[in-house]
Amino acid sequence: MAQAVCNGASLMCTFGVAPSTLTITPESRANTSNQPAATAMDNVPMKNIMPFGMCTTPSNPAVASATAAAQGVLTPMPCIPVTTAPWTPGSPTVMIGGKMALNSTCMLACAWGGQITVTNPGQMTVNVP
Repeated sequence: MAQAVCNGASLMCTFGVAPSTLTITPESRANTSNQPAATAMDNVPMKNIMPFGMCTTPSNPAVASATAAAQGVLTPMPCIPVTTAPWTPGSPTVMIGGKMALNSTCMLACAWGGQITVTNPGQMTVNVP
């Protein structure tokens, strides 16, 4: 069963080399496990979605450039997430401030081709459909 996601949740990107932490600012005005609850709209790079260490995909221009400079040897570069759409699909039944709640089965796409997933929702007490 899907779980509600809150501030401090652990995230991973398919092209990142390290986990990241979801940051939720308190404007949602709803808490779960004494932390601000996340919505599908909490997808802003460097506000909600922090870097995943180094990026390993050649579709990232920084990685492509560094790899070309290294004569074709894949050269990871610092991750700067580029997310332009909300988390999908969002909770079909729970709304927070007029926005769909984020649950642990949602995914977020990075413009460089990575899929960002929730590896730990940040709390363990509330199930969300």
